[in-house]
Amino acid sequence: MAGLRNLEVEQLDWYHGDLSRHMAEALLMANAEDGSYLLRSSATRVGEYSLSVKCKDSVKHFQIGWDGKQYQFGMGVFQSLQEFVEHFANQPLIGGESGCWVVLLRLPYPRQVMEPSLYDKVDMSMRWESGKTEEDLRANTRAPSIASKEGYLTKQGWNFKSWKTRWFVLKGNEMKYFRARLDTDALRVLDLNTCTGVAPDFTQNKSNCFSLTFPGRTFYMYANTQEEANEWIKLLKWKLEHKGQ
Repeated sequence: MAGLRNLEVEQLDWYHGDLSRHMAEALLMANAEDGSYLLRSSATRVGEYSLSVKCKDSVKHFQIGWDGKQYQFGMGVFQSLQEFVEHFANQPLIGGESGCWVVLLRLPYPRQVMEPSLYDKVDMSMRWESGKTEEDLRANTRAPSIASKEGYLTKQGWNFKSWKTRWFVLKGNEMKYFRARLDTDALRVLDLNTCTGVAPDFTQNKSNCFSLTFPGRTFYMYANTQEEANEWIKLLKWKLEHKGQ
């Protein structure tokens, strides 16, 4: 409920505030086990929440409503988040086409992760043995390409310029697309190491459209919403900035 503080949520150590969908995926994919979860404020519905859950090689997101007294999740109603978590620790969340994935809520992902107490000593040892300063080490530290994303996009064909909806999977420095979500053989694999740019596109008269430029070809595709397109563009730009890292 907009404008009403939720003290229960604010006191949770696994509530991450306004953490974005993209950053939630990056955190859970990089550091969490299957069944790890975190709560964040919904980016699309003021006063509601999104639950992000690590499930195999992806992160799933669920909308949780709150009317000031109780929580709504699908057809279910819960008096507290503790009740919600206990329920789905024993009753699996099932999703995808024909229930293609199942996950139990197992491990809350904390907002603050404690660093090892020996961190400073290890850092000093690294500098001493390498002969490099802290600034040198920081400058040469490269963030791994940990973030992933998947979803439907509609892309323009190469020969006939027709538009077809495909299932896209972005992982590491590859962007694959499939004829359907459950297909195992990709129609094509795009190597982002050879990509020279990604940007919103206004030349194709399509809403939520963006382009990926490669030597010899530019791919045009659009998402269902502007928010979804922005997420793809932001993550792809991040990938291109960290190519080869």
